[in-house]
Amino acid sequence: MYEWYVPITILPGIGLLIISTSSLLVNLDKEISNLLHSNKQDDIVLSQKKLKQLNLLNLAMVGFYIGSATFVNSGILMILSNTFLWCRDTSLGFIIVGILAVLVSLCLLILFSFKAVRIRKEQHLNKIRSLKL
Repeated sequence: MYEWYVPITILPGIGLLIISTSSLLVNLDKEISNLLHSNKQDDIVLSQKKLKQLNLLNLAMVGFYIGSATFVNSGILMILSNTFLWCRDTSLGFIIVGILAVLVSLCLLILFSFKAVRIRKEQHLNKIRSLKL
């Protein structure tokens, strides 16, 4: 079986994912604000797509936070498992929930990346079309 430090050692990696995701979230928020200040119809449509991306990032952040909390709880329960036998199984349950939460969050970030590339491509194609006119 694993020791108490196993779920705790995963936390720095999740912390880095949280930091990078929050950086993406802040940059996307600024981008949406800039698009909303221009009153062009194309920018309004683009900002609506970016708002959906913002929602994906928010869900990913929530998943990372849940994963972090469950890994911490798993570590604490593993320490207590020497005293209380039920803590070992509960700790394993927490670590499984944490792994699933992080996995779902990573899948959301993959989806975000695909959408980001598609939106950027569309944005650049619109600029090229407007330059040709």
